[in-house]
Amino acid sequence: MNNVSIDDQTPSTVENARDWIQILAKYRNPSKVRSIFELAVSVVPFVLLWAVAWWALSVSYWLALGIAALNGAFLVRLFAIQHDCGHSAFFKNRYANDWVGRVLGVLTLTPYDVWRRTHSVHHSSSGNLDKRGIGDVHTMTVREFQSMSKLGQLHYRIYRHPIVLFGLGPIYLFFLQNRLPFGLMKAGQKYWTSAMCTNAAIAVMLGLAIYFGGFMPLLLVYLPTVVIAATMGVWLFYVQHQFEETQWDDDEDWQLHDAALHGSSHYDLPVVLRWLTANIGVHHVHHLYSRIPFYRLTEVLRDYPILAETQRMTLVQSLACVKLQLWDENNRKLLSYADARALYGTK
Repeated sequence: MNNVSIDDQTPSTVENARDWIQILAKYRNPSKVRSIFELAVSVVPFVLLWAVAWWALSVSYWLALGIAALNGAFLVRLFAIQHDCGHSAFFKNRYANDWVGRVLGVLTLTPYDVWRRTHSVHHSSSGNLDKRGIGDVHTMTVREFQSMSKLGQLHYRIYRHPIVLFGLGPIYLFFLQNRLPFGLMKAGQKYWTSAMCTNAAIAVMLGLAIYFGGFMPLLLVYLPTVVIAATMGVWLFYVQHQFEETQWDDDEDWQLHDAALHGSSHYDLPVVLRWLTANIGVHHVHHLYSRIPFYRLTEVLRDYPILAETQRMTLVQSLACVKLQLWDENNRKLLSYADARALYGTK
């Protein structure tokens, strides 16, 4: 069956992901003016809210905490811009991308060069069962889970529990794991330099905050902002790949473009959340062509409605993804422990 229309050479289905590459390429060029504008409307409110939260400490600790929590959403947006920089999608100039990304990495507690490398691995192996382990949420197959000891199964259950994934996990990832270039220890000095320079800049920033305001701005302004942003970020990453009809394959059957398009969701958020998360929910298009600036992803959906409906998931629907833990290779979908037990007798 030919998936490409004869009249306009536009794919008539999304079955063959490779057919979309040439079409999506026309959206890859960023606008310097638009990028600077998007950066400004993200950084300025973030700094202002941080200042207002600091001021609010003199009025009410609860007020300061609430403002700081709200500011977490703007920190998520800054992380999304850092993400675009890592894909060389935010500016045409690689130098501009890298240095904007490095500066934002101090605010997001994410060493830019380390993250860019591990995220590149994620893009090049997402959905590949034989290349799990870097930049993904650990996912086991039903068969693998069945073959584990009771202790091993308990360890996996603890890891996948919502309190760990979305509570303790984000704190560990951004406050501890990001401080050292885990997974890249032997990859070169560049990644150590990235991690250590980011750590030093964070230490200076926090030292100045403590010097001028004591520990309360740190405890009630800085930490809540970062923790809320980290939790939101991990949740977004989770639902972008951990949904029922996602796609995983053994290496011999795995195809880069198919895994990118069909193994990533379209997280169709309300307009305010879509703006605050910089369209990262249009993840299937992003994975298929990562050089598209985030502000042009909506152009793709507008021009090609078929992509807007592909793997579409609403905010309410996404809540059901929490119960999915095991990949069923036979039925090619993610299952809950209960479903796996009903189908295969998994304990």
